[in-house]
Amino acid sequence: MKICVVFHRLGPYHFARLKTASTMISLVAVETSGRDETYAWDCVAGTDGFERLILFKNQDAHKLSVSLVRRQLMLALERIQPAAVVIPGWQDPAAHGAMQYCIQNAKPIIIMSESTSSDVSRWAWREAIKSQIVRLGNAALVGGAPHKNYIVKLGIPARNVFLGYDAIDNSYFSDSVLEAIGHKSEVRMRYRLPELYFLASSRFVEKKNLFRLIEAYARYREMAENLNRGERTSKTYNLVLLGDGALKSNLQSEIEKLNLFNNVFMPGFIQYPDLPAYYACAQVFVHASTTEQWGLVVNEAMASGLPVLVSNRCGCAQDLVREGVNGFTFDPYDVDQMARLMLKMSSSDFPLAAFGSASREIVSHWGPERFAEGLSQAVKVALSTPIPKATWVNKLLLWALLHR
Repeated sequence: MKICVVFHRLGPYHFARLKTASTMISLVAVETSGRDETYAWDCVAGTDGFERLILFKNQDAHKLSVSLVRRQLMLALERIQPAAVVIPGWQDPAAHGAMQYCIQNAKPIIIMSESTSSDVSRWAWREAIKSQIVRLGNAALVGGAPHKNYIVKLGIPARNVFLGYDAIDNSYFSDSVLEAIGHKSEVRMRYRLPELYFLASSRFVEKKNLFRLIEAYARYREMAENLNRGERTSKTYNLVLLGDGALKSNLQSEIEKLNLFNNVFMPGFIQYPDLPAYYACAQVFVHASTTEQWGLVVNEAMASGLPVLVSNRCGCAQDLVREGVNGFTFDPYDVDQMARLMLKMSSSDFPLAAFGSASREIVSHWGPERFAEGLSQAVKVALSTPIPKATWVNKLLLWALLHR
């Protein structure tokens, strides 16, 4: 009995999740894209316990027509003949195509989601339409508590919703970081890293709030210098920004304007094998997004044993950040609050090691095993629950979405 899981493109996170889940379920992963213009991951090759099919090996399905993607997905599902289909959200054309296949063939639908009620502005009429689509699902696998609340509000019964969608390979980061720490001087020299630094990692796009983060860092330096004037009690941290994107040149200009070019480092987009080195040499991880459905980089940092400063607009904050235990949350629009927290965590007497250990313990409950268990439970419920009957309203909405 095969369960089909549809993804846009498999990255390292997806691969780790599916590898673990395949020990509990017979899985077929269908990727709609072999390339992705949003995320610059190197290709994750091969399989490990699950079957894998790529619809458009050298293309990004998001750049193709909806009808073409739908047609190829429908043909693939006809060949696979899955017992149930696990779909990515409710907005992607592939999700709509998979839903149409399930309706036509009376197959259960499991929805994977990391949306919350507050990650973007919500309009009542759009939510009503969305609810009609979501109610076609038998079960759901979501990120954490706020994501469960939202999908229940949209119409999936709470008893049919399970947690664990947003998981990474915790052991990869913890083991790799421990190895790098054993050679920290050599690692720091190889990657040209400063002695002490806050670390941030994201795409260089507006919602990541990097301009305010840089402004907060500038204020932090002023506060630290004033505090230490006359007698230096702690060292001032640098800032390392990993990533790339359309705003890179603007960010560089901002750094120069604030006279931070000797204190802010921008190594570029870092591929998966090199990420642990940056976590190993960092002191604190900062994620400042004004909106974020989850924020898997926070998982990476915590698995690497780092204390965290996380925007309260990030979907992971409620489940992963324990105030005063492994880190702090903040208002992403409050630059002064960000700066004060940076100052607090960089003080010489702050218990960084204890906070880092707490991070590793907390995120240990949110690894690939959590995903596998959640998916297994969702599949079990979906297969034992009567399939929702699609009304003419549901069918009309799906038709409109697939022909827009």
